[in-house]
Amino acid sequence: MSEEGLLELRNKLDKIDNDLLELINQRMKIVHEVGALKAKSGGAIYRPEREKSIIDRLEKINTENSGLLNRSAIEALFLEIFAISRNIELPENIAYLGPEGSFTHQAAEGRFGAMSSYISIGSINGIFREVDTKKVRFGVVPIENSSNGIVTDTINCLSNYNLKIIAEVVLDIHHTLATTCDKISDIKRIYSKDIAFEQCRKFLANFGLDEVELIPIESTTKAARIAANEPGSAAICPHVGAKLHNLPILFENIEDKDNNKTRFFIISDFENASSGNDKTSILVKFPDKQGVLVQFLTDFNEAGINLTKIKSHIVEGNSIFFIDFDGHKDDENVKKVLEKHKSSVKVLGSYVKEINDI
Repeated sequence: MSEEGLLELRNKLDKIDNDLLELINQRMKIVHEVGALKAKSGGAIYRPEREKSIIDRLEKINTENSGLLNRSAIEALFLEIFAISRNIELPENIAYLGPEGSFTHQAAEGRFGAMSSYISIGSINGIFREVDTKKVRFGVVPIENSSNGIVTDTINCLSNYNLKIIAEVVLDIHHTLATTCDKISDIKRIYSKDIAFEQCRKFLANFGLDEVELIPIESTTKAARIAANEPGSAAICPHVGAKLHNLPILFENIEDKDNNKTRFFIISDFENASSGNDKTSILVKFPDKQGVLVQFLTDFNEAGINLTKIKSHIVEGNSIFFIDFDGHKDDENVKKVLEKHKSSVKVLGSYVKEINDI
């Protein structure tokens, strides 16, 4: 291509970028007006069901016009725009299970964007406490992993605090081998968490790295920080952890299983309206009577409600069930069942369904 032809294409791109900037600024002005109205009425700033409906509409338009973007690309662009819009309406503080660079941090940034203020908290209970006392607007906590199951601390806090699940985020868990070494043979020690070593055993064996010193530490972010400053060392860590410490990545996606996912909850102090594609989570403590669980499940089945998860737990010595089902708590068929069992049920929240199960 000639230099003249390349310059013409670049000029076209510049014109489109200029137009995009003007349109985004127009959007932000309207967002500011919306924020003023919400401030008067007390309406919630973050509306996951509204964001989903916008992305659904844009994906449909994109498909009809044979656009080049897939849904993931549309989400990546517009979730960032939504996050910037919310921060113009009201700056957001988001607490997440630390340390900085953790998978929970990655999940939080993926939903709330780069402009929000992120606060690393050392415990799940601490996150619930900060949201409950309104020091932060939102909290991001892990609820389950496809390999390791339900996170008991999150279940305990959902039982003890009167906060609501307002969204779920499902993250594919990928590990990297990051190091300042140019060659594998230069690596003498590797830092990471115990669980990360276990999840990458095949990779380590295949590349002869099971013979080097494997040093377990409390966080993969700390592993990346050490490896960035210690010659001859490497870290198994998330991509965001390596990026945080400017640590070069030698191999991506080194985990043994390619379907390892973690599901996170976003918690706050408000409830969502129905989106038309919702999931509801509840905790159930049944009275000590024969057949109550069977009757409970029968009532859901007869109401046409699809249960997607049932997990039993012990909370403060008591047996409870954590249950997910399709639908919103305000759907008529759901309301009838919940009302019938209201003495046994705590509704944790209804939110836009991201995935059936992990």
